[in-house]
Formats: sequence, C-alpha cells, structure tokens
Amino acid sequence: MLVVNGLVKRFGGFTAVNNVSFKVEKGEILGLIGPNGSGKSTIFNMLSGTFPPTSGSIQFDGSEIAGLPPHRIINRGVGRTFQIPRPFRRLSIFENVALAGYYGQGGGSGGHSLAKANESAEKALAMVGLPTDRDASVDGLGAAGLKKLELAKAIATGPKLLLADESLGGLDEAEMDQAADMLRKIRDELGITIIWVEHIMGVLMRVVDRVMVLDHGEKISEGLPSVVSGDPRVVEVYLGTDADMTQAAAAEARR
Repeated sequence: MLVVNGLVKRFGGFTAVNNVSFKVEKGEILGLIGPNGSGKSTIFNMLSGTFPPTSGSIQFDGSEIAGLPPHRIINRGVGRTFQIPRPFRRLSIFENVALAGYYGQGGGSGGHSLAKANESAEKALAMVGLPTDRDASVDGLGAAGLKKLELAKAIATGPKLLLADESLGGLDEAEMDQAADMLRKIRDELGITIIWVEHIMGVLMRVVDRVMVLDHGEKISEGLPSVVSGDPRVVEVYLGTDADMTQAAAAEARR
C-alpha cells in the first residue's frame, strides 16, 4: 500500500530525516518508534503533506503523493490523528467529526453531500464509543475522550491508511490498553492500515505487526516486535531514559 524510498528532509543545514526507506502492506499495523527528535513526526508530516520532502519518493496505492498538499492526500485516503487534540470548542462532538468527514472526503469541492458526512460521523463515533447525540459537548471530554475524538475525525474521512500519532499520551494504564485495542479494532473491522507513532513501547509491542526504529533521522532497526525489542542498537538508544520501557516491551513482545 505504501512504499517510501530515500526520504530526506532538511531544514536549512539540519537533516531531520536522512535516506529512510520502508514499506507498509495493506492491513498491517506498523509501529514507528524512536527517542524525541529522531524524525518520527517529520516523517508523519511528509506522509500527510504538511512538509514536502527535500528528496525521496512516497508511493501510496501506486501513485506518487510526495509534495502534495494535505487536502489532496486526505482525499486519496491517508488520514491522520494528532498528538495534541485541538477540537473546535464551539462545535459539538458530532459536528467536529462531521466536518472532518465532509472536507476530508472532498465534500467542500462537491465530493459528497452533508448527509453522507453525517452518516460517516455516526459510524465513526459508534466505532470509538463516543455519543452520536448531535448536541453532546466537546467540553465534557477528558483525555481519553479527546483521543477517541481524534480517531473518530480521522475515520470519518474514509482513510485506507491511518497515521496515528501518540494515541496513548496523557492516558492512564487502563485507558492505554483500551486505546491500543481500539487501533486493532479499527484495523480488523474497518480494514484500515495503520502506522502508529508511540513512546509507550510496552503497549505498542503487543499490538503491532512490525516495528521500525529511528534515531537521529535514520532507520536503525526494522522487523518483528520480538526481534526489534532485543536489538542491541535499539536497547542502546533507549538506555538511560527508557531502559525499563525497553525491557518491558521485550517481555511483552515475547509472550
């Protein structure tokens, strides 16, 4: 579904992503991990059209999308959540999701009707377990609810590929497990392929099919969770700040 070759992003003299290549198969969940500043968000920004690559190719469903603006990439079937949810506070939960569905699928340019956007919103909200009441307020949502709202907005755009950016941030342990299970449910029931950026390795490792690890903008490891979690290069990257997390992820992946 996705083939990335030689992806590079430079900001002036700083290289944020350096010659990264990878593939994602249809129906797969790929985990993308690495320390802060390793290039994860920059890759997401290039895949979603926020940043154009300095060089390299991004082939999605057989077509080149590198350098396209975000709205055209969304219309082709690439949805995205954001680490920090920023809903429209003056709109209801339903309206936030319907708006994403309307413009995300090209409704603003005649791609589909408001009725279809509303239908997409109802299905997306039901999938993530949020109320479909047209008047339910965003202000009543806690951290877990806001993460669900991000997922619902992305689902409503009808993606083939979902870029999930730190869906566990700010959640307690039980909420983390529920959010991870939700991503797997989205893949299994809706057939949406997922790339998941996450720092909570112990949870991520039990859900993803494969893992890719970045450090200083370069890919240092890729493969099955049980193999990657034991890679000496990965352990070295996480030593000091995330050693316990790496050990927990390794134990979880081997179960």
